[in-house]
Amino acid sequence: MTVATSTTVPTARTAGAEPESVHRELFRHNRGLLDSRLLARVEEIERGWIVPLVDSLDSTGEPVPDRAAWQRLLDGLLADERAGSPSGEYLADHAGREEFTFVVREFALDGLTEAQNFFPAVPRLPIKAQMAVMRVLIDEFGCGNLQQAHSQLYRLLLAELDLPQEPEGFLDTTGDETFQFLNVFYWLTQRAPHVEYFLGALAYLEASIPDAFTHQARACERLGIRQGRYYTEHLHIDTFHMQEMQLAIKEYESARGLDPARLWTGARLLSALIGDAFDAAVARARELAGRAAA
Repeated sequence: MTVATSTTVPTARTAGAEPESVHRELFRHNRGLLDSRLLARVEEIERGWIVPLVDSLDSTGEPVPDRAAWQRLLDGLLADERAGSPSGEYLADHAGREEFTFVVREFALDGLTEAQNFFPAVPRLPIKAQMAVMRVLIDEFGCGNLQQAHSQLYRLLLAELDLPQEPEGFLDTTGDETFQFLNVFYWLTQRAPHVEYFLGALAYLEASIPDAFTHQARACERLGIRQGRYYTEHLHIDTFHMQEMQLAIKEYESARGLDPARLWTGARLLSALIGDAFDAAVARARELAGRAAA
């Protein structure tokens, strides 16, 4: 599924420099300390980007009368994605090391900051839903063991591919499509009017990753990349995380009631943003290597 992601929000400008991408600017603000002026700028960008996207999805989605209907819709979306995509198949079976390295670099800001932007959603949830989400977050951070933390596993992969290992090394090389995927969780957890959007998005993410990362895992095996554990770890642990997110949604419904249509909007939103980012990354990798499809 593709969602239009253009924005008419004015970009920041520096004297004598090219305009900065609005999505890169938003990522910088999201990762920094916001005063009232910067928060107003963040909200301005989001009003021109994410708010219209969510409004459009809210108004065009299928009827979702209850949590069971949401689960059926999610299962259908996952089944469609499980059938594969040309980008995924190319990366898994044909991409060279240079192309694979490009894709790893493109998603480095995600791997190096993984789950850090989820925490603001926790106080917005009832206590039993908080516990389910926290069990997911604890795993993301390796249960306090640096060598098991997902961001550390990504650092090891970056080191093997001779890439930088800190987020600052990727601010100028990451595409807008990836910045949009990164930025969406800051909105979902902190400024979205309904936390069900976040629950639906994260439930989709945890359920989709075990299938999605099979392409990267296959590429690592084929290319002889030793530090592919970042991907294989997700094939295992995200099956558990998928169950925890369904429990979080159930507990939220029990404590506060639930609008399942918002869960579905969150899932479709994230599916579109991730899909656009991944397709763009693979296309640019192929162009870089001179192997773009005819």
